[in-house]
Amino acid sequence: MGWLIWVGTFISVVGLAGLMLSVVKVFKLRKQGLPDEEMRDAIQKVMPLNLGSLFLSVIGLMVVMLGIFFS
Repeated sequence: MGWLIWVGTFISVVGLAGLMLSVVKVFKLRKQGLPDEEMRDAIQKVMPLNLGSLFLSVIGLMVVMLGIFFS
């Protein structure tokens, strides 16, 4: 079941990359100096990426734990 560990690691790395991408997008938005309401709208557009990436990271870590448990 060692392959399960590598699959989980890949999923976690993809999720981590998505989290880093969402952080970069929010930092770029902050540098633009948008008004408060426009900033909220822009950040709300980034939230699905952030939550989806977090979900992928958690699922990946769970798969890694299953791989370790079954090995």
